[in-house]
Amino acid sequence: MQLEGKVIIVTGGASGIGGAISRVLLRRGAKVVAVDLNAEAGAKLKEEAGDSLAFIAGDVSKQETADAAVAAAVENFGGLNGLVNNAHASRQAPFTDLDQAAWDLSFNTGFLATRQFMLAAYPHLKDNGGSIVNFGSGSAMVGQPTQAAYASAKEAIRGLSRVTANEWAANNIRVNVVSPMALTDGVKAWSQAFPDLYEQSLTKVPLGRFGDPETDVAPVVAFLLSDDAKYVTGQTLMADGGANKLY
Repeated sequence: MQLEGKVIIVTGGASGIGGAISRVLLRRGAKVVAVDLNAEAGAKLKEEAGDSLAFIAGDVSKQETADAAVAAAVENFGGLNGLVNNAHASRQAPFTDLDQAAWDLSFNTGFLATRQFMLAAYPHLKDNGGSIVNFGSGSAMVGQPTQAAYASAKEAIRGLSRVTANEWAANNIRVNVVSPMALTDGVKAWSQAFPDLYEQSLTKVPLGRFGDPETDVAPVVAFLLSDDAKYVTGQTLMADGGANKLY
């Protein structure tokens, strides 16, 4: 199998895109440490996966959660080969209506969490190499209205990813970004709150639909984590049906 013998941490890994990623990685032979606030979803995923999965219930913005996830990978599966920084919470509102709490939420669960998990994983990846997949957003690249806090954090993540792709290449650690357009629960809620913006976004997708997390996005992540992508680093892969073709 494509990921046989790989041990991979997935943040937000019990539900939404993260849950889809965890399931695809497991089916392709990986051992997974899923990190999520949703303990109920984590318990369900653990029941499905059995001994191939360890679940950590925790807030990704906390350093102790990153440390616990790495420790679980080492203790349960003997090491660490990959990291997927998928978790990110945010609130949507016009720029002038975003309060400090909204900015803190987006940067703490997005950029800060990505930084902390990468630093926690680095000592275990630097000797044997590995792959890190971070998440960007087309809404950041095109400047989607109501997304200022989210977009800013996502572009900070992309900048960090490009720098570490260069700095960590000597350790054979690859760092890439996936930018998805997927019909998650969060997107469904956004579409109901801002139906006009949703329809505008949909009309810009040449393939005519928002992607499916499990069949359209997770396989791209699995590819980047695998040895098939051993010569790919510092890239942003757009899993978005062709909506954004310049990045």
